[in-house]
Amino acid sequence: MWTIFISALGLLFVFEGILPFLSPPAWRRVMLQMTVQGDRLLRIIGLVSMLAGLALVSIARDLYQGIM
Repeated sequence: MWTIFISALGLLFVFEGILPFLSPPAWRRVMLQMTVQGDRLLRIIGLVSMLAGLALVSIARDLYQGIM
């Protein structure tokens, strides 16, 4: 269980780092746009992101257990 969690966290850092690495100006624009959004929209985005991440981790776990 911890192996999957740590792997998922590592992948999160990789994906979070792609945009600032490839295009710092685009990343700044995205971050500036996020600062002007209302709290409700940011919460919705956060909820959708968490649910998508949970689904992906669950799928990865099921695939891993299917292989073993």
